[in-house]
Amino acid sequence: MDQALSPTAILWLSFALGALFGAVGNRTHFCTMGAVSDIVNIGDWARMRMWLLAIAVAVLGSAALHAAGLIDLDKSIYRGSTLLWLSHLVGGLCFGIGMVLASGCGGKTLIRIGGGNLKSLVVFIVLGIVAYMTLRGVLGVFRVNVLEPVALRLPSGQDLPALLGTAGLPAGTALAVSALLIGGGLLAFVLARRDFLTADNLLGGLVTGLVVVGGWYVSGHLGYLAEDPETLQEAFIATNTGRMESFSFVAPQAYTLELLMLWSDSSRKLSYGIAGALGVIAGSLGYALASRSFRWEGFRDAEDTANHLIGAALMGFGGIVAMGCTIGQGIAGFSTLAVGSLLTFAAIVAGAVAALKYQYWKIMREI
Repeated sequence: MDQALSPTAILWLSFALGALFGAVGNRTHFCTMGAVSDIVNIGDWARMRMWLLAIAVAVLGSAALHAAGLIDLDKSIYRGSTLLWLSHLVGGLCFGIGMVLASGCGGKTLIRIGGGNLKSLVVFIVLGIVAYMTLRGVLGVFRVNVLEPVALRLPSGQDLPALLGTAGLPAGTALAVSALLIGGGLLAFVLARRDFLTADNLLGGLVTGLVVVGGWYVSGHLGYLAEDPETLQEAFIATNTGRMESFSFVAPQAYTLELLMLWSDSSRKLSYGIAGALGVIAGSLGYALASRSFRWEGFRDAEDTANHLIGAALMGFGGIVAMGCTIGQGIAGFSTLAVGSLLTFAAIVAGAVAALKYQYWKIMREI
């Protein structure tokens, strides 16, 4: 594309994609925490298959855009020659535990706010504060000085196509092989169960995956400037990272609070991630009102409050340390086929399983 769209157009497109995710997520009960919970508690894989379907669609769609030259996945934050394996594991475990305690991940928190859940509004605020502390505050010092130095430095990128390339495969072939094996394998696994093939299950998985692919296209193609007239360097319009972005729901919550608190500072502007997060709330609210499912909901008791506060803090810390959440790393990062994203995905699931097992043990102990 010779000329990028205006920042206003890019922000509106991000908002629209976020609204689509919010509305569909509300309708289909798309929930990554619920996906793990359903397996652990009742052995039901339906929502996990929905999540895996979203990943499969994102992997295949993102690879197709990359192969067509419409985007360059190497310009995302997920690929690179440094694998921060300890950060991915620690951050993923913290996030997985946190989303169980807070009754949902960052994306689900935004969907629930739109549905009238006041608990999720509190989670949003605490998650955003702790995320900001981990980005630029006292927890950021710990992140940079303790966790990030423990890393594996690779001669090429950490993504699977790059690793296959070191074995002699051409770049295009390596991408096709990786995407078809991972994305195609997940797709075959998901569609193998006939009882999964309901309208809501397919809608939730397909739309979520396509929203992530759309996020890459808007940011990495429509919002790409080969040469910024001010800096004379390439740029991606309205992104906080300065890199190509898709959807993630931890850092954008921190930047949303920052924007609201420093609104009079003209250097603070609405960003791609913020617009997407606000879109999720708006889309969920629109569906809740249209379906008459909007309900105010508050904390049950002090223990419920404490669990959500601790969970929000763990998600804010873990999501920044691991460079993403169940959407940011679990789908968007996964779609780049980065090893760090695969590690984070596994760690999030492991942390969630551990927290669910602990909750079950605690309940049985009290009986």
